[in-house]
Amino acid sequence: MRRFVTSLVAILSAVQIVAQQLPERPKLVVTITVDQLRTDLLYLFYEAFGENGFKKLINQGAVSFDMAFPFDNLDQSNSVATIFTGTTPFYHGVVGNEIYNPKRNVHTPLLLDREYMGNFSPETLSPRALLTSTVSDELKVASDNLSEVYSVAPTAEQAILSAGHASNAAFWIDNTTGMWATSTYYRDAPYYFENYNITEPLNQRIEESDWSLQNSPSFYRYLPFSQRDFGFKHTFSKSKLDNVKLYKQTPLVNQEVGRFVSLLFKNSTLGKRTNPDLLNISYFAGSYQGRSISDNALEIQDTYIRLDQEIARLLHEIDANVGLKNTLVVLTSTGYFDASVDSPERMRIPTGDFYPRRATSLLNVYLMAIYGQGQWVDGYSNGELYLNRKLIDDKQISLSEIQTKSAEFLVQMSGVQDVVCSHTLMHGMTNDANQLQRNRYHRKLSGDLLLEFQPGWCINYEGEKKNQQVRASTFSAPLIFFGANIVPQKIERTVFATEIAPTVCSFLRIRAPNGSREKPIRELFRR
Repeated sequence: MRRFVTSLVAILSAVQIVAQQLPERPKLVVTITVDQLRTDLLYLFYEAFGENGFKKLINQGAVSFDMAFPFDNLDQSNSVATIFTGTTPFYHGVVGNEIYNPKRNVHTPLLLDREYMGNFSPETLSPRALLTSTVSDELKVASDNLSEVYSVAPTAEQAILSAGHASNAAFWIDNTTGMWATSTYYRDAPYYFENYNITEPLNQRIEESDWSLQNSPSFYRYLPFSQRDFGFKHTFSKSKLDNVKLYKQTPLVNQEVGRFVSLLFKNSTLGKRTNPDLLNISYFAGSYQGRSISDNALEIQDTYIRLDQEIARLLHEIDANVGLKNTLVVLTSTGYFDASVDSPERMRIPTGDFYPRRATSLLNVYLMAIYGQGQWVDGYSNGELYLNRKLIDDKQISLSEIQTKSAEFLVQMSGVQDVVCSHTLMHGMTNDANQLQRNRYHRKLSGDLLLEFQPGWCINYEGEKKNQQVRASTFSAPLIFFGANIVPQKIERTVFATEIAPTVCSFLRIRAPNGSREKPIRELFRR
């Protein structure tokens, strides 16, 4: 009996020690995903920031300045989907903002879903193309739908993919109406959302707004190649083509996101109930109209300085409504930077042009010489070539054989560094060199041949759309955990975006998304 009691006491003591080590669950989790936020620019502009924005997060949070995505060809959709699912496009199915139909040679939004109408938007969108669960979904399941989960973002892709399938609502600024919008897929379109659109219509404010420097040009001295000593003024009148899209490439959109978040805090019960809640917020920190940093030096500096002020306002709002000690704040980036990088010819940097349309035609001629007449190549999109699967099946030709022959032909073209067959990726014949391609590949949406180009070369679409210069994405993205139970520290290793979702779920004490295979970031749970 004495031995039994002693063992029981030991077990209870061990349970008590473990319980003491577990951090208290936050009442609210706020994720901040900043599109195209760069670590190097945070370093450069650090002195220009105030004390209550980025500096507060960096100095009082757990910080990694080297967050990376385990796949290539990043864009807004596949990066956000990866952050919130904890897995890659190979599993979650979000290969990019758009999907390509090679038979019709058209691109369609990946989130297009004609079963659901837009609310203040002509677009019909839903998250059903997202094939795995998200942090938002798992919190809803764990709380039996009692937790409140909202997503607010400039774009539909950011809002819907962070919201997942089960959130209360996802809100974004519609490109056509210039109003805050959502989808009828989500069942919670609160009255104050509609009232805000009616009483404070954003489209009118966009047309009347302009973006100019917040400070004198001499203040913006943090980019060494900035040569302009005068400011700028960008306007967004209705007469301008794509005026809403242009507005969404400025720091003004971050201020508008902040206004809408304030509306949520004022009218909801976020962080004020027994069950924890989740608020997903997205901001913009990219280049205006996709210009180079040298062309947009003043604009980029002003964007970061204004974003810092917006982060400070958000932290103040969280503290006033819920308390920072009760809130877990997670800030990260989409990990890419969409800006032109053309090098002047006078610099004599090696370059050349790759023409996808010509490459497609030449490959088709080559395959006809081997297999007979027919349209063997369906099309090209974003570095991927699509073969005519039906014709290949009808002719009873081995798919791996025709892919291999095609790859051997294409790799001889100028500007082509390597070609990987989908058969190789699907059947696990990968190595360190093509693992990134496998992670961003999806068997139902991606092409048969994935091309890697020589750095510095230009993908020339011959007038169809903007040409693209090949450049490796070498900058690092930040990841910061701040607030409830976070011990300030610097995480020195590379942290992958797929580690974010299971880490947030660990703080919430819920299971990780169903496609997540990573463990929580271990440094955050050391005591």
